[in-house]
Amino acid sequence: MLNITVRNERESDFREVEILTRKAFWNVHVPGCDEHYLAHVLRGHEDFIPELDFVAETEDGEIIGNVMYTKARLVDENRNELSILTFGPISVHPDYQRMGISRKLLEFSFDRAVKLGYKAIVIFGNPANYVSRGFKSCKKYNICAADGSCPAAMLVKELVPGTLDGKKWLYQESLAYRFEKSDAEKFDGYFEPMKKEFRPSQEEFYIHSHSIIRD
Repeated sequence: MLNITVRNERESDFREVEILTRKAFWNVHVPGCDEHYLAHVLRGHEDFIPELDFVAETEDGEIIGNVMYTKARLVDENRNELSILTFGPISVHPDYQRMGISRKLLEFSFDRAVKLGYKAIVIFGNPANYVSRGFKSCKKYNICAADGSCPAAMLVKELVPGTLDGKKWLYQESLAYRFEKSDAEKFDGYFEPMKKEFRPSQEEFYIHSHSIIRD
């Protein structure tokens, strides 16, 4: 079994993490990717949580995984707010995928998040990748997106059981995840050229990201 260490990202890791993230996401969701630019801009946003920014490092000092967290909010029907978390990007180098790296990053970060006082996480992702980590459909927790819908890809995990207590909640994602595509394309020009291609995973991503759960 691969022996890795999970630790906080350091400033000296930034470029290596961006290269890793680019390799992990290239052609997965769309031809090319912009997750490496997202990693770059998140670090400077007020909602970014450096204490929950972790890398997975091999014994040889190679960074092969990373997860980043930001603050988010849930608002109930009485306009009460609950500060929660979201994470992403979460990246594992293609040579090390399906080896338990993301699981180790998540379990380590969940433990740290609880110690920091956070009680719930909402993400957008493929359910097949996260239900084994304790995530459930947003519908199960009566949480909806800003437009009132329940996206199939919106998943929820209570870090502290009972936190969401059956109320109806509206999820408000951090503005940190909004950026101009043109800025991401310009940023990508500073990296080694990689060919943009179609892959079946892109259609799978499209289906998940456009599916809504209804009663």
